[in-house]
Amino acid sequence: MALYISSLNSGSNGNCYYIGNDSDAVLVDAGISCRETEKRMKRLGLNMRKVRAIFVTHEHADHIHGLTQLVKKFNIPAYITTPTLHEGKLKMAEHLIQPFAAYSPMAIGTLSVIAFPKLHDACDPHSFTVTDGQVKVGVFTDIGTPCKHVIHHFQQCHAAFLEANYDDEMLDNGRYPIHLKNRIRGERGHLSNAQALRLFTHHRPEYMSHLLLSHLSKHNNHPQIVEDLFRRNARNTKIVIATRYEETPVFRITKPIQLTEKKVQPDAATVQLALF
Repeated sequence: MALYISSLNSGSNGNCYYIGNDSDAVLVDAGISCRETEKRMKRLGLNMRKVRAIFVTHEHADHIHGLTQLVKKFNIPAYITTPTLHEGKLKMAEHLIQPFAAYSPMAIGTLSVIAFPKLHDACDPHSFTVTDGQVKVGVFTDIGTPCKHVIHHFQQCHAAFLEANYDDEMLDNGRYPIHLKNRIRGERGHLSNAQALRLFTHHRPEYMSHLLLSHLSKHNNHPQIVEDLFRRNARNTKIVIATRYEETPVFRITKPIQLTEKKVQPDAATVQLALF
């Protein structure tokens, strides 16, 4: 059993993440155009016809820009909370709108998806984990503070998309106005490199094979800073930078083979001698 994952785009210009197996797939967010989503999936050899659902984290434009076009063209249901639907002013066919509730597993073909609440400056923000019953992948972006829900699910993932939005020093010394800086680093803003690293080093399971660092700020971060910081602490986890310019490769995520020690049976003669 394996899941295949890719970041189709990640950043304030659009976010879209692919998670699937050999028969079924889902997208988390649809923040780039329908045409660009198709183009990038085709380059990766991914089949849009396998996508059974699109899960929406929140209503900000960089997460829903291409949603209505994708839903309409491919007849794909959008899993979205009612407040997010209304706040995003989204118009879609009623039969393709699927409201969801946190912590209620949703069966999508051979996959199961769980939503959980997070802290972000949106009306009803959620993140998601996707599993095939063996392997679990999580999407942890647009988070101001790693709350108990985020930590709980991160601890269970074989791979994760994790936000590393800004470098503290770059944000402090950057050109953004103070109110925007405070919003970004507030408890309902975005995760800094330091916050993301702390979540990773303190709560990563030993079997996490891939970490895709996501939603990097164009002005307040740099891929090399993030890569150097995390690779020094990666151990056996592959570190990948998900960018705002192109898709990542497709990564195959599997459950590690657990080797168990074979118990040596005591020699019968030895046992018999020990009785006397």
